Amino acid sequence: MIGFFRNLALMALLLMPMARAEHVIVTGGPALRKWEDFRVEEDRHDRWWANFIRASTIRMDEIRKAYGPDAKLVWMVFRPGYQTRAREDGKPYTSWIAGQAAKRQATLLWFDSSKGFIQSLNSRSRGSVETFDFFGHSNRHAFMFDYGNEIMAASTAWLHERDLSRIKSSVFNRNAYCKSWGCHTGESMSDAWKRSVGVPLEGAKGPTDYTVVGQGSLPRVKGSWAR
Repeated sequence: MIGFFRNLALMALLLMPMARAEHVIVTGGPALRKWEDFRVEEDRHDRWWANFIRASTIRMDEIRKAYGPDAKLVWMVFRPGYQTRAREDGKPYTSWIAGQAAKRQATLLWFDSSKGFIQSLNSRSRGSVETFDFFGHSNRHAFMFDYGNEIMAASTAWLHERDLSRIKSSVFNRNAYCKSWGCHTGESMSDAWKRSVGVPLEGAKGPTDYTVVGQGSLPRVKGSWAR
């Protein structure tokens, strides 16, 4: 009798509908020009407000080609960075971002804090995340959702490798492809990600270069990619 119920439970599990695969793109915010203009030329960031936005939409187009026109895109964007840069530049950046999401039929999820990002990611269905991409500032230990926006050359919102235990590893497909397009992630955080989340995270050993994004290319690494 125990075996009968065990088999019945197994059959019910097998008949459960599989979660639809999702492709998650996470986009950090830009620095403000009022801070960056104090720095020497070679150390300045984000002269163009849309470096991370354009890189994200290039990746979306790439996913559509690879996974088909019906691939489900989930776009998580750090809203405060684009609100403050919009005020600085006098442009409706958040509306433009929403327009880009609509154009690509992507589900746009704004987040305002590290806690909000984790909650949003953890709300994905079990095993649904097939690809994960991060575009934004980073260092060897953290994704920096904000950098040089509230404080010059500093971050006030981040996902540190110590925070990775708060992410539900169950939301990722066991064969998920994850990549950080930020600087230096492959020097420490990639290892921490694999230990905590259970799937590899490809990251840069060295800085990444976004100057090619305006020409329709994904960022390059000045070093090497590592998992």
